[in-house]
Amino acid sequence: MTNKQPQYDENFKKNIVALHQNGKTQTELSREYGISVSAISRWIKLYSEVKVDNDTVMTAKQIKELQKRNAQLEEENIILKKALAIFAPHSGKE
Repeated sequence: MTNKQPQYDENFKKNIVALHQNGKTQTELSREYGISVSAISRWIKLYSEVKVDNDTVMTAKQIKELQKRNAQLEEENIILKKALAIFAPHSGKE
C-alpha cells in the first residue's frame, strides 16, 4: 500500500496561486480542489510574483534559481583566480 501524492503540473500550481491572489482563501482552494493547505501555501511562496524594478517581475522560484546560478559563478570565479595565480608568470623582481 503506497500513499502516493498526486503530481500537479506547474501551470495548475500557478492557476491556484492566481485564484488565491484574486481573493480565494487557501482553505477554500483546499476544499474545492482537494489540495492540502500546506501545498497551496508552498505554491504561493514559490509562484507569487515579486516586482524587482519598473519593468521586471519575477517569481520566488526564478529568484532562487538566479541565486543558485550566482553562487555557482562565484565559485567558478574563485577557481579561475587560483588557476591564474598558479599558471601566470609572476611579475616583479625576483
